[in-house]
Parts: sequence; C-alpha cells; structure tokens
Amino acid sequence: MTSSPDIDTINSPNVDKEGYSNSAVDPLDELPDEVEMSFFDHLEELRSRIFYSLIAVAVCVVGCFIVVKPLVQILEVPANGIKFLQLAPGEYFFVSLKVAGYSGLVLATPFILYQIVQFVLPGLTRRERRLLAPIVFGSSILFLGGLVFAYFLLIPAALNFFVSYGADVVEQLWSIEKYFEFVLLLLFSTGLAFQVPVIQLLLSNLGIVSSNQMLAGWRFVIMVAVVLGAVLTPSTDPLTQSLLAGAVLGLYFGGIGLVKLTGK
Repeated sequence: MTSSPDIDTINSPNVDKEGYSNSAVDPLDELPDEVEMSFFDHLEELRSRIFYSLIAVAVCVVGCFIVVKPLVQILEVPANGIKFLQLAPGEYFFVSLKVAGYSGLVLATPFILYQIVQFVLPGLTRRERRLLAPIVFGSSILFLGGLVFAYFLLIPAALNFFVSYGADVVEQLWSIEKYFEFVLLLLFSTGLAFQVPVIQLLLSNLGIVSSNQMLAGWRFVIMVAVVLGAVLTPSTDPLTQSLLAGAVLGLYFGGIGLVKLTGK
C-alpha cells in the first residue's frame, strides 16, 4: 500500500502534482532573453555590429587626424628634447596617419565593446551576465593603466638607456617614423599585458582554474613574465624588459588576490 504525499510536499516548488521530485533550474542559469534566431539572423546581426563598429572607428580616426599635431607633440615628450628627422618625403604624414589610427581605435573601444556585449548578451545566463560589467569595466581601466605605465615609466626608461649608452659616440638625431613605431608598439603591448587580472577572474569564475592552482604555478608564471617582457617590448634593453615583466608579475599576484576575494 503506497502512502499519499502530504500537503507540504505537494506544495513544494520542487515537487510536481503527483508528489514526485522535480528539481527546479537555478534562476541564475536561465536565459532571461532567450529568442529563437536562425543562423543567417545571427550572421546578419554580426554584420551590422561590425559595420557600426567600423563606422565608429572611422569617425574617431578622422577626428584624431584633425587634431593630430597636439597628439604627436604629447607622444614626443618622453624623448626629452631629442630632434626628429624626416628622412623621406611624406614620412611625417604617414606617422600622423598611424597616430590618428591608434588614437581613434582607443577612443572607439567603448563603442566596440558595447556592440560586442549586445551581440553576445542574448546567449548569456543571468550568472554569466553578472560577470560582464566587471570584466568590461576592469579591462578598460587596466588597458588605460597600461598606457599610463608605458608612457610615464617604460618609454622614458628605454629612451634614457639608449641615449646614455651612445651619448659620447653619436649625436642623437632620430627618424620620426622609427620613434613612433617604437612608442606606439610599446604603448599597446603594455595595455594588452595589463589584461592579466581580467583573464584570471574570467577563468576562475568559469571554474577552469582556482586561485590555489594559480598560486601553485608561480615558477612557470615568472618564466612567462620574463618571456613576455622580452617579446612585447620593441627595445632590447634589460631595464624596459624587467619593468614590464615586474608589472605583469605584480598584476598576476594581484589577480590571485582578487580571485580569492571572490571565493574561488
């Protein structure tokens, strides 16, 4: 003889009308805006997002090109009075295009991130959406922090090394194109290297790596930081490479602290 389920069991949200268990889905794992879209609809939306992003980049690049001379003067400050030469016709013009292009890309980044978020948002659960704002905000702040770190520390350190090394042998007259290739590459490589804590938080919240595992691999991380310092810096001086490697290590161990604060 089977006993009938009691009233409290029947009224439980995890039990169906027959009295059998029916485990409910965690609300954080649900898709709040689930919309059926075909493969071609996704492609069309992706095309429009890319198109809007390219328009934003083009507008920002044109705007930066209009005011490119002050931007060039700001980037020349770390050279500390070194004279620049135009070694070929149009060299400064192409340098202006590069500076405007990089600057416009930086200015358009918030709009590009918005387009990316809007594209992936419908496929994210509530739990995953909670990570979006901290990741996007943290990534933007760290990238700007990397630019500031490179501008005020890395670039002056590298330039001072090269100037002092050959000061009694050669006169310092630099090609403006080579200088800006060096500066722009160092700025953006440093900004990308500063994304380490964001990657750590993302991996930990996805359950791929825990803070203890990150801490256990500190020897490997030191080796990777040294390699990154050598690869990402366009100069070959040990001071610049050591500064960038030290910054990456500091960010990595800071990221471990943030991961521990989230309980992962």
